[in-house]
Amino acid sequence: MKLKSTIKRYYSIGEVASKFNVNSSLIRFWEKEFSILKPKKNSRGNRKFTTNDIENFSKIYFLVKEKGYTIQGAKDYLKKNIKSNSKLDIIHRLNQIKSKLIEIRNQL
Repeated sequence: MKLKSTIKRYYSIGEVASKFNVNSSLIRFWEKEFSILKPKKNSRGNRKFTTNDIENFSKIYFLVKEKGYTIQGAKDYLKKNIKSNSKLDIIHRLNQIKSKLIEIRNQL
């Protein structure tokens, strides 16, 4: 039996915050600081994040929280390496695989 994976088109700020275990205020702050974070806003002003926004947030999160970059250092890194972020993408994918494997191990 195969389960369909449902991919949402938009995610709320709360969903993104819980995915990365951060406060919503950090997301709003980084949105102001990093030009690559551009969530859509509905008529009520609620932010709606696409999967691309979440990928960009993940890159920023990795640089700032995991690698210890400053905000300015992360901005410079992203600006300089805008075309060649393949290392970050590979690390992100490997982290996803790792978390899936841990999840499977815990189910055994």
